[in-house]
Formats: sequence, structure tokens, C-alpha cells
Amino acid sequence: MADFGIEQGLEEFRAQARAWLEENFPASLRGKPGVAAALMEGEKPQGDVLLWMNRMGEKGWGTPTWPAEYGGGGLSGQQARVLQQEMAKIGAFNPLTFGMGVTMVGPTILDYGTEEQKRKHIPPIVRGEIRWCVGYSEPNAGSDLASLQTKAVDAGDHWTITGQKTWTSGAQHSQWCGALVRTDSKAKKHDGITFMLIDMQQDAIETRPIALIAGASPFCETFFNDARAEKDAVLGELNVGWTVGKRLLQHERASQTGAANGPRATPMQDIAKRYLELDADGRIADTDLRTRLTQHLMDAQIHRLTLARAAAESKGASGATNAASVLKNSATNVAQTRAELTLEIMGYQGLGWEGEAFSKDEIESVRSWLGGKAMSIYGGSAEIQNNIISKRILGLPDNTQST
Repeated sequence: MADFGIEQGLEEFRAQARAWLEENFPASLRGKPGVAAALMEGEKPQGDVLLWMNRMGEKGWGTPTWPAEYGGGGLSGQQARVLQQEMAKIGAFNPLTFGMGVTMVGPTILDYGTEEQKRKHIPPIVRGEIRWCVGYSEPNAGSDLASLQTKAVDAGDHWTITGQKTWTSGAQHSQWCGALVRTDSKAKKHDGITFMLIDMQQDAIETRPIALIAGASPFCETFFNDARAEKDAVLGELNVGWTVGKRLLQHERASQTGAANGPRATPMQDIAKRYLELDADGRIADTDLRTRLTQHLMDAQIHRLTLARAAAESKGASGATNAASVLKNSATNVAQTRAELTLEIMGYQGLGWEGEAFSKDEIESVRSWLGGKAMSIYGGSAEIQNNIISKRILGLPDNTQST
């Protein structure tokens, strides 16, 4: 694996990246970002998708800025952005960003893991061999996550875990889980919590998918019935898991800001031309809708520019910070507004759920609109993000501890 240092000219790296992509990215997958979404839903890679995943995993470019010593690309933040740009140009996608391993658990292991934990867990994540889920929320501990009651008891040579988690995305497909558990019931609310790495492949763990209004759902209920975790499963320090857990949430929010570049969605202007009446100048005849669509396009561009500025100003360009809360809320607003406007533009065709009267794109738009409602909640609700922004960015009084 080549080790590209920061001192290497970006244009030289761009040429090498372009040549490698042209040689290795299967032509059959060009311009098909939906394939990556299918992987997110648990579809097993096969054919050219598996070939592309293996090539990216071997190169380390599925996790471009991760250390090369653990199988990552070892690229600088600038080089990673160049790689994203070159992938977007040819309609390529990153096949390794599905699930929680790359976006959340892996970066947190790199932050807090022992050398043994890094060498055990990071390479399989880099190669796309292992899926991870995250065990945080519980039936009585959502936004007030510190109220969690799932407990881990020291059983001598291992930990015994009992309790229930909910909204554990992808749990039914995962081999490992990064979970917050209570290890000291007598400690203060935010203390006595430990982050553990739990093997999901045991009979003592049960997962039950949760159906959502959009049809398909990644969410599950997960039950730990005296499940086992090894003594070296603790990530970070015992009873100090709240700090580790908050860091993982920063990585999650950073992954939800729209940072991943890829083939762009159909421009809103093209959707409007397909369904709406235009005036003599080729503009949308409905002036109110035209104004709201223009505002949305401006908001989307502002989000992209802010995202680019945040990446340029960050030291590693991939590190998670509190700015992720700003961008997460912004990305949610842009995505949900786009979905609402799309259905309004489509009119009657925006009501389709199934049937020959509706095209595949129309049905997907309706289901995406419904599924997108969850964006305001997962990764920390919009209200939680506003609390973080007010306290940690604006410096307003902090009387509570927030995730």
C-alpha cells in the first residue's frame, strides 16, 4: 500500500487516484448510489459490488484517513477530499460506509482503544468484513440517555450483560455492538457507565426488527439475556464510558452532515420541469413555490459551503467536533425540505405507495419523505443539538449534562 505524505502534491495524487479509479471501479456500478443504500439495509455484497468492496478495502480508501498501520488509507484530509471529488466525477461510491463500523465505532476505537483492540477490530472494519451496531437508547432512556439501566456485572473472567436496547440500527445484521452499560449502580447518573465491545453472535442476545411507516426499517429492539462480554471488552476506562459515548455521538453527527460526496441527486429544477406548469420565460408559474424552491436551493448551497469551510479549518478534516451539531441540524433541514418540496411538485404523483400508476422514482420519493422524518431524532434530536450549540459553541449557561 502506497503511503502518500501530506507533502506530496495534490495534483500528483489526483492523477494517481483518477488512474486507480478508472482501472478498478466496475463500469457496471457507475452512477448507482442506490447500491450503497441497499448495503445499508443489510443486503449482502456480491458480484461487482463485492469486487469493488474488496478492492477499496485492500487499498484502504474506504477509510481514507485512517492509519495505514491498521489497514486504512493513511491519507491527509486534503487528499481524502480529492479522492471524493474524483469518485464523484465518475459516478463512484464508497462501498464501505454502510453501518456503524466506519462512521462511529471504528473512529471511537481509534480514539480510545488499546493497541490490542485496534489491531483486533479496525482491520476487519476497513475491509468490510464485520458489521457493527450501537447500543445506546433504551425504552426509558432516549434523549435522557444517562438514565440507561442495561447493566454489566463482573463475573470473574468475563462480564454478564442484562437489559434491553432499542433503535439499534442494523442489529439483526451485525456481528458486534458498541454499547453503553451501567457498571456501578451506586454512582451518580453520568458516572458508573462503561462503553463495551460486545460480540453479537451468541444465543443470549435477541434482536427484533421495528417496522416504520416508510416500510423498510433498519431499527431493532435488542435484548441482552445474561449475554457475555470478555474482560478486555471495555473501551476506555471502567465507569467513565459517558465520555467515550459522547465522542461516538460526535462521530455519528459528523457522518450525518452530508459530508460524503457521491453522485448527485436529480436537480430540483429538473423535477420541477417534469411536473409543473412553466411561464413564457421557462420559470415555475407558481410564484410562491418558486420562491420557496429558490430559498431551499440557497440553503443547500450554504450548507455545502459551510461543510467545506469546516473541513478546511479542521486539523485532520475528519475529526468530529461540536460543529457537527450545527451541520447535522442543517443537513436535516435541507434534506427534509427537499423531500417536502419534491412531493408538492409531483402533485398527485407524490401520493404513490405502490401500483403501476406510479414510477419507481415516485414511489421512492414518497418512502424517502416518510423515512426522512427520523432525521430529526436519530443521532441526537434537533433539540439536543440546539442545546449543544448553545452551551458549547455560544457559551450560554450550562446547568445540565447533555449528550
